[in-house]
Amino acid sequence: MNDELQNLKKSVDNIADNAKSETVSLFNGVELSYFTLERAPSSFPHRHSAIEHIMQINYCKSGQMKWKMGDGNYIYLNPGDFSLHSMSSCANSLISFPAGGYSGLTIYLNLHEIALPCELIKDSHMFLKALQEKFCQNGRISFLAGNEQTKSIFSAFYGNPKDLQLPYQKIKTIELLLYLAKAEITPQKQLSAYRTEQIDIIREIHNRLTGQMNERITIEELSKQYLVNPTTLKKAFKAIYGTSIAAHVKEHRMEQASKMLRETDMSIAEIAASVGYDSQSKFSRAFRAAFGVLPREYRKSRK
Repeated sequence: MNDELQNLKKSVDNIADNAKSETVSLFNGVELSYFTLERAPSSFPHRHSAIEHIMQINYCKSGQMKWKMGDGNYIYLNPGDFSLHSMSSCANSLISFPAGGYSGLTIYLNLHEIALPCELIKDSHMFLKALQEKFCQNGRISFLAGNEQTKSIFSAFYGNPKDLQLPYQKIKTIELLLYLAKAEITPQKQLSAYRTEQIDIIREIHNRLTGQMNERITIEELSKQYLVNPTTLKKAFKAIYGTSIAAHVKEHRMEQASKMLRETDMSIAEIAASVGYDSQSKFSRAFRAAFGVLPREYRKSRK
């Protein structure tokens, strides 16, 4: 691969002291890089030369990657999601990792050097050129939501025996490219971009839901109060926070309840009411599902 790409990968390694990466050469003109970050800086300027002939596929395994686009909008890659673009599209983007840590992989495809197994793909250059035109035309970055098929493909890049790892990496890269070649690009499959004011509204809703956990409010009520379409509200919340509204609020309720059980002498019924449960039995079932023990047992073991 060319020197500019090597410099880019070095800059990625220098994001933080705890960044770990590993690069594997799969075919001529095709490299695979794994990237893990335990603690992320607030933002990472992703600056490099605009290299039109090198394509990148970025896959988020865990954590979250937030891209600030040239138009000022933001897109979030959550676990299972992936992006496809040429390195001319991301030359001056700003990347951050809101979840703190991050793990994922990047596949680099050099159209000037590409040589995939000829018995599978006869004209590697033309095949990749068609992919570039399909997903990256006019500098576009394609952000795609994961599905069961892509989950199956990407998961096989991890956890294989050492002697089988390289064959799996090669086979799954070819499978991914073939999947992309036949995939239809529809709005439903693409991740949405969000304006700053939209993100601010979702954060305001988040702070309300997690700050007033004893309040019971529906998505429809939130939609009317904040003038956001219910579908957009649910979709934007999941993109920004990585989980659905219900799952996210439940997680915060359980965290708050566990803290109160450790640090206060409030009764189980009082704690249940303070985190939004109208029934002590419902609260106890939810708590056991989250922590594996009933609230009373949890308190006893922590006192």
